[in-house]
Amino acid sequence: MIYPHLDLRLVSLLAGIWLILTHGFALLRPGPVQNWLRKLPRSKSAGALLLIIDSVWALALIYTMDLGEFSNLRTMLLTVVIVATFLTFRFVDEFLAVRALGIFLLLFAEPLIEAAFLRPETGRLLLVAWAYILAVLGMVWVGLPYMLRDQIDWMRKSKANWTAASAAGVLYGALLAAFALIR
Repeated sequence: MIYPHLDLRLVSLLAGIWLILTHGFALLRPGPVQNWLRKLPRSKSAGALLLIIDSVWALALIYTMDLGEFSNLRTMLLTVVIVATFLTFRFVDEFLAVRALGIFLLLFAEPLIEAAFLRPETGRLLLVAWAYILAVLGMVWVGLPYMLRDQIDWMRKSKANWTAASAAGVLYGALLAAFALIR
């Protein structure tokens, strides 16, 4: 296991609180959030920040994880991550923020799934479902980055769409937090 110290209750509670806070803010302050989201896909600074976070996370994983029979390739893999980060920043100009966000979601989904691994609680399925949704979105956004722009445009299209998306996030966060607290 890569993250052996993770506790299902704590991870579910934190994920639930995160969803409640972010989606609740989007529900209460739609104007600023919509403006920020509209600019996000083409934001060079957000892309650079997310790419750096992704790279540091990947470097930390490669440096600390047991690679088994590939341990002798650790230095080469660390070098590949550094070179790939530089080349991505240099040559991937279109939708860098979306692609970096997709990579972040792929990295983020793994600890969520690992926290629920072999746990008997039924509430773990809510966390695992959210993790797989994040992983699928991450893969889609890396390969088809314009999809995030289209999804943001759909949410911004009407007040009903925005309210439904925001309320769904708050509700799902409340369910995650409730299952974390009830045991």
